[in-house]
Amino acid sequence: MLRNKDIIDEKDKRLRLVSKEVTFPLTKEDKKNIDLMMEYLTNSQIEPLAKKYDLRPGMGLSAIQLGIDKRYIVIVHEVDEEVFDNYILINPKIISNSLEKIYVEMGEGCLSVNREVEGIVPRYARVTVEGYDMDGNLIRVRAREELAIAFQHEIDHLNGILFIDHIDPKHPFQGKDEYRAI
Repeated sequence: MLRNKDIIDEKDKRLRLVSKEVTFPLTKEDKKNIDLMMEYLTNSQIEPLAKKYDLRPGMGLSAIQLGIDKRYIVIVHEVDEEVFDNYILINPKIISNSLEKIYVEMGEGCLSVNREVEGIVPRYARVTVEGYDMDGNLIRVRAREELAIAFQHEIDHLNGILFIDHIDPKHPFQGKDEYRAI
C-alpha cells in the first residue's frame, strides 16, 4: 500500500521532468503501480481509511509523483458518497477544451505540494482527453468542472509543471473576476 512518504515532494527535481511515452504491453511493474495509485486515491477519499492509514486526500496521481518517468495518470473521482468513477489513462493528451475558464475557489492542492498555496489556477471548464487504457485501447474522456481540473493538473505533471507554476507570485488572485469559481 502506498503511503504519503511514497509520493515525492515538490523539492524533488524529478517532478520537473517531461515524462516519457509508454509502450505496450504495460510491464507488470506499471500495472502494479497503477493498482497502488488507485488504491491510495480511493482510500484517501474514504474518511475512516484516510484516518486509519494517515493518508492525505487526493483525487489524482501521475506516475512521476512516484518517481516513475512515464506518461500515465490515475484519477479517482467521487461522484456520490464513497462511489467513485475511476480513470486510468496512458499517454493522455488534451485534444479539445472550452473557451471558458474556471478555478477552484478553495485553492488547488497537490499530493506533492505539502503546504498551503493561495492563488488562482485558471483551468478550462471542459476538456476532452484522449489516451489509452491498460490494454492499449484508445479511449476518450469528456470532463467538466472538477474532473476537467483534475485531468489538466495530472497532465501538467507529465510535462514537469506544478499547479503553483500557474499562480502569479506577485498577484496570486489576478484574474479572479475573469474566471468562474467552482
